[in-house]
Amino acid sequence: METLSFPRYNAAEIVTHIRNKILTGADGKNLSKNDLYPNPKPEVLHVIYLRALQMVYGTRLEHFYMMPVNSDVMYPHLMEGFLPVSNLFIHLNSFLPICRVNDFETADILYPKAKRTSRFLSGIINFIHFREACRETYMEFVWQYKSSLDKMQQLNATRQEALMKLERLDSVPAEEQAEFKQLSDEIQELQHLLNQDFRQKTVLLQDKNAQKKSDILEKTKRLNELKLSVVFLKEEQESLKTKIVDSPEKLKNYKEKMKDTVGKLKNSRQEVMEKYELYRDSVEGLPSCQLEVQLYQKKLQDLADNRDKLAGVLKESLNLEDQIETGESELKKLKVEEHSLRRLTSVKKDRLATVQFRMSKKHEDAKQYRRTVLEDCNKVQEKRGAVYERITTINQDIQKVKFAIQQLKDTTEREKLKSQEIFLNLKGALEKYHEGIEKATEEGCAELERKRAELRRRMLRLPT
Repeated sequence: METLSFPRYNAAEIVTHIRNKILTGADGKNLSKNDLYPNPKPEVLHVIYLRALQMVYGTRLEHFYMMPVNSDVMYPHLMEGFLPVSNLFIHLNSFLPICRVNDFETADILYPKAKRTSRFLSGIINFIHFREACRETYMEFVWQYKSSLDKMQQLNATRQEALMKLERLDSVPAEEQAEFKQLSDEIQELQHLLNQDFRQKTVLLQDKNAQKKSDILEKTKRLNELKLSVVFLKEEQESLKTKIVDSPEKLKNYKEKMKDTVGKLKNSRQEVMEKYELYRDSVEGLPSCQLEVQLYQKKLQDLADNRDKLAGVLKESLNLEDQIETGESELKKLKVEEHSLRRLTSVKKDRLATVQFRMSKKHEDAKQYRRTVLEDCNKVQEKRGAVYERITTINQDIQKVKFAIQQLKDTTEREKLKSQEIFLNLKGALEKYHEGIEKATEEGCAELERKRAELRRRMLRLPT
């Protein structure tokens, strides 16, 4: 129960949060730290709990003073004084588990305690912060939904306008239908004639081009042959220069022959150039024909573009009709989904009610079990306290005995030292005493010997 998922606030922070979020006006200004800590006031807590429930559930104040309809009481007027407290406890008992507080009891309303009250208020403040954050995101979603609805209405309006325009474009007026048919027939005839003329002219031009290309190939072959002959003649000329004889008559004849051959070559070259110019003129005449052909092609292209435009308009109309049909089918599907979702929500509401009923039963069982466990824990705590007291007394006795033993050890050590000193003193005294006895014995023996000697002398002196 102590490791919860919300932060613990101190008394000052709780007062500031309650003034800013829950209580407003004079109630918030009159709230002080002494109202909550160290001895919380029940009437102030009732007001805070009522305002929190009004913020979260929208519960009105008169609902707390009304008897529940589902409860059958013989004398309801006897419950009037206790109704606000009982209704407040019922609402808080369903609200505080959402705030991750599961051990709320009636005594927390009637006889509140500082630590539990601060924990309950911390959970409520944390839930209110979480509710505000979720409410902002929810309002954003609502705004997006409204904007999408507006866009959908605009798109429907534009779709209706497009449908009207398509109907106008598709429909030909009655007075223009005959003219439209006549023009379409004429366009088809012209297109057919242009196609035939274009095909004929293209075939003729292709034949002429092929013929002229073949002539040009022949002439180029002839020109190449003449060039080869000129090369061969030059080679012969070079070879003949080496064989030239000094005779002038032969040289003159050879020069005349060469002049004749050169003249023939010039004539043939002139003829080739004239024919080449004729072919070039004929080739230059080709672009004019090509321009005419291009004009006809442009006209055909314009006609094809107009036909493509008509086909595109028809395709767009068909596409718009398909889009309208798909939109209508999607609307039907959405309506069906809406009905199914409504059914699912009703079923889920029923399930939620049953789950809440089961959860309330489980909470009651858990509370009962918690109470029994707390009672057992209290008993164990009491036994533990008694055992702890016994252990403390035993430990104290042990400490006393240890202290007495230590004192005895210290006294024995001291007495041992004293006895050792006494023993040493006695030993020294005995040694001195023994020395004195030995001296006394020696002196006694000497004295006896002396007296014996005197007695012997006296005895010897006595007359017989």
